[in-house]
Amino acid sequence: MTDIILYDYWRSSASYRVRIALNLKGVSYTAISTSLLDGDQKAPAYVARNPQGFVPMLSIDGHDLTQSLAIIDYLDANYDDPPMVSSDPAERAKTLAQALVIAADIHPVNNLRILKYLKDELGQDQDVVDTWYRHWIEEGFVALEAMAPETGLFGGDKPNLADVCLVPQMSNARRFKTDLNAFPKLARIDAACNQLEAFQKAAPEAVKDQ
Repeated sequence: MTDIILYDYWRSSASYRVRIALNLKGVSYTAISTSLLDGDQKAPAYVARNPQGFVPMLSIDGHDLTQSLAIIDYLDANYDDPPMVSSDPAERAKTLAQALVIAADIHPVNNLRILKYLKDELGQDQDVVDTWYRHWIEEGFVALEAMAPETGLFGGDKPNLADVCLVPQMSNARRFKTDLNAFPKLARIDAACNQLEAFQKAAPEAVKDQ
């Protein structure tokens, strides 16, 4: 069997999602650190395989897969336990909507290249950049808190795609000193997920020096 290789950066929340999904599904992989700060993702050999020059990229079954939700969808199709989305169309759409609050609305305007552009190209100081970051987290979390269940995880008894997306974003929120008091359901879900080994092994502090 060909090795499964994850081109990863420890602080990338998109990579964090994929690490969680791989761990939940019990898929063994080798991680190759691809430093966003050092520009590894823009090396010609990497861009030849991943034209966007982003992380993560998962090399699996002869494919170079990119975009975290697309990677997780592939894993879900090939490793079905636990499922990241329901087979019921309405439930599947509900979970995708919850996950996309983070993956499509919060994360894209807050990733490293956007923050660097605000600071380096537009001349904003760090306080302004941090305020920008917190604003978009808080706006998305208001909606996601309303979508969250009163008990259990987004996936009920087992984590699903929404849970996999939430935990990395909560980690980022804390790193940027976001006030999370208005989001008790999200905080409860995050705490419960972080009791699980699959989430613990995927955490930035667990993989930073690997």
